[in-house]
Parts: sequence; structure tokens; C-alpha cells
Amino acid sequence: MKRTILTLASVAVLGLSSTAMAAGNIAAGKAKAASCVGCHGPAGKSAIPTFPNLAGQKAAYTAKQLRDFKNGTRKDGTMAPQAKGLSDADIDNLAAYYASVK
Repeated sequence: MKRTILTLASVAVLGLSSTAMAAGNIAAGKAKAASCVGCHGPAGKSAIPTFPNLAGQKAAYTAKQLRDFKNGTRKDGTMAPQAKGLSDADIDNLAAYYASVK
């Protein structure tokens, strides 16, 4: 009985943390990512060595980088203007999308 309760509790915790991490909308992020393809490649897999792959990056990491570009904490002549036009929802959606791509 105790083992069953612990297992159910573990599943509940894992489910909660998965939901909390998937804050963005993957489909909306995929649609928004159309403007990223030129540099970061289809599905975030860049063919250009100087541009990073976004596919498979953790959502929290991608969201932080985009927010840092947007607020000027991180500087880049190409990314800063791109990020300026993103809403918080756009950032969360893009981050969720790229995290979902393997």
C-alpha cells in the first residue's frame, strides 16, 4: 500500500513539473519560428556554423536568451532587433517549440 501511494505521488509530482515547464504553446511557437529559419535553419537545425542550433534546447534557456536580447542584457546586432518585437507569449511559445524539436 505504501509503495502504491509513493508511486502515485511521484507521478503527480512529475506531471506537475512537466506542465510547469511547458508554459508555451508549441504550435504557436512553430508558426512564429518561420522568421528564425533564415539563420537557425528549418526546425532550429542550423546549417551555418556561426548560428546556433535551437532544436532541443531547454525551454527555460531559450526563453532567457530571448528575454536578455529583448531587454539589452545580451547584445547582438541581429538578435536584439528580432527579439524586441517578441511578446512574452511569443518568447514562451518559441522556447516551447524549440524544446520539443529533437
